[in-house]
Amino acid sequence: MNVLTISDLHGKTVWKEVNADAYDLVIFLGDYTDGYVFDDEAVFANLNAIIQRKRQQPDKFFLLIGNHDAQYLHFPHYRCSGFRGRAQPELSSLLDEHKDLFQIAHQRGNFLFTHAGVSNKWLVHFLTESGYKANQLTPEFNLAGLLNETHQQSGSIRDILFDAGPVRGGKSASGGPVWADRSETRVDYLTGYQQVVGHTPVRDFTTMGSKTGSITYTDVLQTKTAFYEVVIPD
Repeated sequence: MNVLTISDLHGKTVWKEVNADAYDLVIFLGDYTDGYVFDDEAVFANLNAIIQRKRQQPDKFFLLIGNHDAQYLHFPHYRCSGFRGRAQPELSSLLDEHKDLFQIAHQRGNFLFTHAGVSNKWLVHFLTESGYKANQLTPEFNLAGLLNETHQQSGSIRDILFDAGPVRGGKSASGGPVWADRSETRVDYLTGYQQVVGHTPVRDFTTMGSKTGSITYTDVLQTKTAFYEVVIPD
């Protein structure tokens, strides 16, 4: 299975240059909004175009939630930098109307796609709060399914998904899959999973780990136009 990932657009339309027919799946890793280059109207139009593409091919395109999207989807919660007050009502309305299209995570086999990544430290906390034990986690475990189910809930259990650690200005012990910083996940990535994330800008695609467990950082659009490709064994 050939998979293309698109990370941290912040209004950029470069995703339209992709030949989607060349891939089995196209996964947007979140952060469609905010940024400092495009005006509110351009950001809204670009997000709407992505949503319509997902509607047209729901089994090919997958849309994940970034920290900059969460603050509009769940307004007034989970605020972060770059917030567009004037654009908030329309962005929130658009995201709410199509909220069924957005996920916290996507998983294929042991490949796990999130906006920011999952660390062992955060996962133990999350599993404990969810009533699971860490030793229940195996490469066959549908971790993405559990994260997405939690996102459909409300209150403190959902809040854990949006934990931000001190390095990102948060008060939690560590960041969750929407907020984790590379300094957290690069030394504490999950064994048994091959993770692909955006969120933390890097100059080039960067992978930490090996075949037994790894995390790849793909947010390169600040320096060049490139999208990370991965082949997942059938």
